[in-house]
Amino acid sequence: MTEYKNPNTKFIFITGGVVSSLGKGLASASLAAVLQARGFKIRLRKLDPYLNVDPGTMNPCQHGEVYVTDDGTEADLDLGHYERFTGIPATKNDSVTSGKIYQRVLDKERHGDYLGATIQVIPHVTNEIKNFILSNIDDEDFVLCEIGGTVGDIEGQPYLEAIRQLAYEIGREKTMFVHLTLLPYIPTAGELKTKPTQHSVKQLQEYGIQPDILLCRSPIEIPQNEKRKIAQFCNVREERVITALDAKSIYHVPTAYSAEGLDAEVCKYFGLHAPLADMSRWRHIEKVTENPEGDVQIAVVGKYQLKEAYKSLIEALTHGGMANHFKVKIKWIDAEDVEKNGATSYLSDVNGILVPGGFGYRGTEGKIAAAQYARENNIPYFGICLGMQMAVIETIRHVAGIKNAGSSEFDANCEAVVGLMTEWDKDGIQELRTKNGDLGGTMRLGAYPCILAAHSKVALIYGKEQISERHRHRYEVNMKYEPLLLKAGMSITGKSPDGKLPEIVERPEHPWFIGVQFHPELKSKPFEPHPLFVSFIKAAIDNSRLL
Repeated sequence: MTEYKNPNTKFIFITGGVVSSLGKGLASASLAAVLQARGFKIRLRKLDPYLNVDPGTMNPCQHGEVYVTDDGTEADLDLGHYERFTGIPATKNDSVTSGKIYQRVLDKERHGDYLGATIQVIPHVTNEIKNFILSNIDDEDFVLCEIGGTVGDIEGQPYLEAIRQLAYEIGREKTMFVHLTLLPYIPTAGELKTKPTQHSVKQLQEYGIQPDILLCRSPIEIPQNEKRKIAQFCNVREERVITALDAKSIYHVPTAYSAEGLDAEVCKYFGLHAPLADMSRWRHIEKVTENPEGDVQIAVVGKYQLKEAYKSLIEALTHGGMANHFKVKIKWIDAEDVEKNGATSYLSDVNGILVPGGFGYRGTEGKIAAAQYARENNIPYFGICLGMQMAVIETIRHVAGIKNAGSSEFDANCEAVVGLMTEWDKDGIQELRTKNGDLGGTMRLGAYPCILAAHSKVALIYGKEQISERHRHRYEVNMKYEPLLLKAGMSITGKSPDGKLPEIVERPEHPWFIGVQFHPELKSKPFEPHPLFVSFIKAAIDNSRLL
């Protein structure tokens, strides 16, 4: 078993039961935030049972957003919650899938590391899971590990067995099991039902795991007699049956958990004496969100119908609103509808237009139409990744007059203003790609530096001339079109340090028209809103006052 540097590190394993999408990621992030508010150093990790090596090639309409870390790891969107709530950058060491686990096991078997042993789930797969949990730990007080999926899923069984073993090996005094479950409310009966929670805990116990704390999701307050009943049937102390009420905002959850005594019970369990949690900054966020000075409407012209596909984007817009003391109302617009029916009927009542990233041809003409509408009507426009590329194509087509301008991603016979990236520099090493290569993990991923043009709008917004932002793309705007773009009123104001890759475009004569090749939403936090989103929302507010 892997050894870790600090034997005093405590491990909290978060599991979920009854149904999926209960919010284990938010629960994990909120618990981490509250422990952090008590002065503890924490680390968050996600263990996903699916067999994909990572979510990079998964359909966002099924899986949701792919979150990207600075080091280029494609991971579950819950890592975004972890970063936003704690401010601690996630790394490749904080996300693992069954695909990665089995890949490591098979690589070792092929290499001969198992000395001819028969490879089995126990001990080889479970040992690899335990190694991941214990690896790359420094001086953290707590490591919180969220187990994806729902207790009872066949894919999750090796993870439950691994954490059961780990609790035995390093000691129950260093490990805690938190189980998130559901108390459904039956309106016709006028009561909460505890039976699903009882069954979920029973199933967890069948794997040899006794939960120490139950987080019970509920739409209403849980009566004390119901808590007593849950405690009795689930073998959990009554004070450790914690109500997890539906919240007005995800940023209300940490204070709600603290008020319910979650962090206090964690400290009691581990015998820790720590100052009370300082929740002042979270209360400030609550105050700002509950008392906005006004609201502003932003159109998001996208192609994915699942809002989880744009999770970080939603939060970054919210952060931009918080910084301006305004509530952001998002008007979701299907890019295909804009293609069919024109932009005016969908965009005439909005204060700002945001076109996010995406892959594939579907909806791209609608995104181009949205960029054209913003340009012609002086509406603040924010293009991210594909949204930047569509704005460039729109300018080349409708201002520069090259009617067949497009992207080689969609049309091999177009004037390829946007084309496949075949090489780029990463930390002094040349990265090479081919059209027929693997799709998984081959994009330009992670944090890259960008040099901003002096006196440009983006340099003013950032307050500096060199930045680092996270990327996830394999197509780029061709730099040879820079002179043509300049004549058409669009400037490339952000470039890679070698000047070969365009990172940011803007229209200097427009009130606010910026496109970025990277994903700024991935680095925005409630206490540190991303400057581009703060500026974009301010421009939208200014636009609303002109109407």
